[in-house]
Amino acid sequence: MKAIRFHEFGGPEVLKYEDVADLRPREDQVMVRVKACALNHLDLWIRKGLPGVKLPHINGSDVSGEVAEVGSYVSGIRRGTRVLLAPMTFCNHCAQCTAGQQNFCREFSALGYASDGGNAEYIAVPEVNVIPIPDRMSYDEAAGLPLVFLTAWHMLVARARLKAGDTVLVLGGGSGVGSAAIQICKMLGAAVIATAGDEAKLEKSRELGADHTVNHYKQKIADEVRRITAKAGVDIVFEHVGAATWEDSVRSLRPGGTLVTCGATTGPEAKFDLRVLFSRQLSFLGSYMGTMGDLHEVLKHVFSGRLKPVIDCSFPLSEARAAHERLENGEQFGKIVLNP
Repeated sequence: MKAIRFHEFGGPEVLKYEDVADLRPREDQVMVRVKACALNHLDLWIRKGLPGVKLPHINGSDVSGEVAEVGSYVSGIRRGTRVLLAPMTFCNHCAQCTAGQQNFCREFSALGYASDGGNAEYIAVPEVNVIPIPDRMSYDEAAGLPLVFLTAWHMLVARARLKAGDTVLVLGGGSGVGSAAIQICKMLGAAVIATAGDEAKLEKSRELGADHTVNHYKQKIADEVRRITAKAGVDIVFEHVGAATWEDSVRSLRPGGTLVTCGATTGPEAKFDLRVLFSRQLSFLGSYMGTMGDLHEVLKHVFSGRLKPVIDCSFPLSEARAAHERLENGEQFGKIVLNP
């Protein structure tokens, strides 16, 4: 089969469109013919080099397609079913997994990180990862939603306990996870201040429901938040940018506010004054992807049409390098999709 692999870490030029051995799924696996696979920033970091990645490697966490083959131990899914894949791997038998806390499993990882992913014509996964999709949903839409909606839902609902009436600062509204966060906040009755780096992305953020927008290249985020909230600050900061926005994120919080973070796109180093943390009684929360329960909960809202994946554009799988360059340059709004 054809796949995008890299045999060394580096820039987009290391991506190779090549023949790889055909898959032979285990009897407890489902083999899916990949129709679409969306990019995440994780794909860029893995390509550049992360611990635990074995070379050569196939990226790809967000996968949709058609069931091509079903192992003899699999009983709940049929060939030909249109599906998306839960974007994670876990042991499914430890105490954490059986308690529904898969993201605390010692073997938990993003699909396509510790294992090969969906940048290929076929992928084989356990039955638990396979989720049927509505007929009205395109494969590109299905691939554009699992990781970002799972992550945003776990951050806002499971970790930060978002409630109606909250005001939320969403960093990077033009990103996949940012566009998901805006929609979740609005669906649950919160007000949103979203940031982006150009007017087109700010306008699209408003179209998704953002009540206020801030150009983070031209305006000081914390100053704008204080102006918009009449110096009160926000209840929740939805943070995934890292070093470049951390100081503004902390300054944007109201007393007793919560900062929840899932990433560090601009760098992992963050510092703050402990006196600010305890005197203003702030909460700093980490969030790592989410659980299968989170995924099924947010998918109910997606499948009902209350939440919608935002697709930027699609590329043939053979043009993965151009897709990586678009994401790396920050040119996208929403998800970039590869089609085998």
